[in-house]
Order: sequence, then C-alpha cells, then structure tokens
Amino acid sequence: MAISAVGVPTAAAGQESADSLRIQVERLTAMIDSLADVVERLEAAGRAGAPDDEAQDALARLRAAAEAAAAATPTTDQEQAFVGRQRSLQALNPEISVNADVFGHINQDDVGQDNFFAREVEMSIISNLDPFSRAKIFVSRHQEGGEFTPFEHEGADEHEEGAGFAIEEGYVEWVGLPAGLGLKLGRFFQQFGQLNRWHAHALPFQTRSLPHLAILGEESLAQTGASVRWLAPFGGAAGTYEATVEVTRSENAALFGESGGISVLGHLNGFWILSESVDLDLGLSWIRGSYEDEVSSVDRSLYGTEVALTWRPPGSSRYRGLTVRGGAMLLDGLVPEVPAGGGAVAIPEEDHALGLWTAAEVRLSQSWLAGGRFDRTENPADPGETAWLVSPTLTWWQSEYVRLRLEYDLLGRSFQTGDEGRLFLQVTFAMGPHRHETY
Repeated sequence: MAISAVGVPTAAAGQESADSLRIQVERLTAMIDSLADVVERLEAAGRAGAPDDEAQDALARLRAAAEAAAAATPTTDQEQAFVGRQRSLQALNPEISVNADVFGHINQDDVGQDNFFAREVEMSIISNLDPFSRAKIFVSRHQEGGEFTPFEHEGADEHEEGAGFAIEEGYVEWVGLPAGLGLKLGRFFQQFGQLNRWHAHALPFQTRSLPHLAILGEESLAQTGASVRWLAPFGGAAGTYEATVEVTRSENAALFGESGGISVLGHLNGFWILSESVDLDLGLSWIRGSYEDEVSSVDRSLYGTEVALTWRPPGSSRYRGLTVRGGAMLLDGLVPEVPAGGGAVAIPEEDHALGLWTAAEVRLSQSWLAGGRFDRTENPADPGETAWLVSPTLTWWQSEYVRLRLEYDLLGRSFQTGDEGRLFLQVTFAMGPHRHETY
C-alpha cells in the first residue's frame, strides 16, 4: 500500500539494516582481536625491558584503520533515519477561539427594560494556509440590548431582533509579497482609522465613538472587496509609514443606503517613536461612494483622522501607562430629507456633518485601569442637530482572558430636553488563542 511505502519501513529495508549491523559487529570483533594481540606484544616487550617496534607499528596501523572505518561506514541511525515531508493532522487544524460580551445595565429613563443580556458571542477561525497566505473567519451572533443611537435615522441600527449568526469577517490574505505589499480578498473591517479594525470585545469602551455611531452605524465599516497595503521601505528610526487602498462593494446601509456600487478607500498611516517611553500614531482616511435609495442618489465622501499618543515607561509598563486618543470624521454629501407626508424634498442648508471624539485610559496597576471619553457629533440627516456623550470607566483585568468594566454613559441631545444616563457592567471573556487583540 502507499502508506507502507511512504511512512513504514518494509521487510526488505529491515533485512538490509540487520545485514549492515552484522557486518559492523564482525568488523568490531576483528578489531578487538587485533588490539588484544597488540596489547599482548606490548606487555611482553615491557617485561623484556625493550619496546617492540613491530607491535608499535601494528598499533598505529590499527588506529588508522579504525579512524578510516569510522569515517567511511554510516551508522545504524543514519541508515534508518526517516524524514516525513507531510504535515501532521494537528498542524492542519485552524486556531479556533470564542469571545463573548455579557452586560448588565441600568437605564434611569427606562427601569423596566431588560437589565442582563449576552450582547455578542464571536467565534474566530484562523489558519496559516501555507508559508505565503492565511485565512481568517469571524462569525458572531448579536443580541439587542443596551445600545443607544445619537439620532434616529435609516441604517443607524443594522441588527435585527432575533438575528442569527452572521459573518463579520471572512477573508484570505497574502502577507509575504515582494516590495512590502500585502493583499486581502473577502469581507473585512476596513482600514478607516485604527479603531475601526478592532472587534467590539477589544474596544476600550462599550461602544464605538459617537461620530461612528451617527455616520456608520453601530458596527465597524465592513464591506466585501480587495485591500492592498504597502509598507514603505524608508523611514527606519525616523518613523514607519504605510499606505492602504481598498476597493469594495458599498454595503454599509448608514453610509451608502441601498447602493451596492463600488466604493474606494484610501488610508495613510505614520508611526513614530518619540522617546524610549513615548510613541505617536497618526492616520488619515478617506472613502468615497454613492448613497442611493428610492428617492435619492447622492455622491458621498467621508474623511477621517485619528491620532494616538502612548506613554509606557520601560521596566514598569505592566503597572503604569497612559494612552490618549482622538479623532474627527467629516461627512460630505448629505441626503435630502423627504417629508413624512410627501411633498418637496428639503435640501439641507449645509452639505456636511462633523463629528469629534476623544478618549484616554490610564493604567493604575497591573490589573486596574481608569478611562474616560467625550464625543460630539452633528446629525448626518440634519446638521443643525447635535449630540454629545461623556463616559467614565473603571476596568479590572482579572487575567488576559477575563475583563470586567464598569462604565457610565451620559448622552445628551440638542433637540430634546433631559439627558440619557446608563450604568453598565460589562464582562468580556475569551476562550482560545485569539483574545482581546487589537490589530
């Protein structure tokens, strides 16, 4: 059988090994006999008081012959060595992990709503296909509860009650292409800033920024297409630079409606080490497509900038540290408002909406972190309306697999009286090698 020919020594191979061993034993026996004869001659010469030249010459010849035989004769281990070229079945298995967010919350404006829920369960399947490419699939199930939207507009909430599992990301990527290039094909979180690439369980707060919620919806900007990344060969100690271009199908309902056309994204990123404990990350992003629905068709561009300053003192980075982030999003190309009772379409006085966000997190000890954020954004459907959000947090890392966070969200809107406040207790846990990673 083929298996016997490849992985198991045959009977003929076993016989050859036995014959080789027998020959070596016979040679060793002959050498021992010759050595015993030489030793006997040397002892006789010693008793006579004079060296035996013939015995000395025989000993020299014996040593030379032994060295030559050892160099020329393969060992038994070498003869029986077997190297399998196949990959083991365990090496073919992908890395499978599960991450989950479990929430408890109190809404001061609606004390009767559900207070405890498992908001999201995510399963990741990651595998190195070969030395040149790898594949990643993230499947998640989201349960409604605890969300808030700064404004009510179509596409703001992409989840449906009772929705089943859905593919968050599923793509194959080539990471070792020449000239510093990387290629990605499939559905993926797009490189619109850094935080958009993070999965929900890795975020420093329980939701994404307020401008993100208003313009892109609750989830990451995730679409299907191709992504090309280029890591610049220059920079070195002066900094690291990369550029990304992505061409995808317009699938984000909040940004593109029912378009389904082509959208193009560009991203530039720079990273600098300012000192042995301080580094700076700066990114610029842009995406363009068209918004379409039953009554409107508008070309849209979304611009974004994101900056992160991190302080980690060498030797104590596990106990002290500070990260300050901030960003802005500008949406150009607003959708005309259609009156509820019909009639003329209302053209917005302004053709853009601006959102700003800031966040900071300080490490108090190895396990405890305190943070806070302040966001403000304009309504993409009506820039005259604004909303703001303040969120202090206290986080305890029980281990790298379990995180507990206490967060209070205070949301205010310019067009309504009173603020909306919610207190959250978030428990995030991970099973498997893919933990709360940021990438």
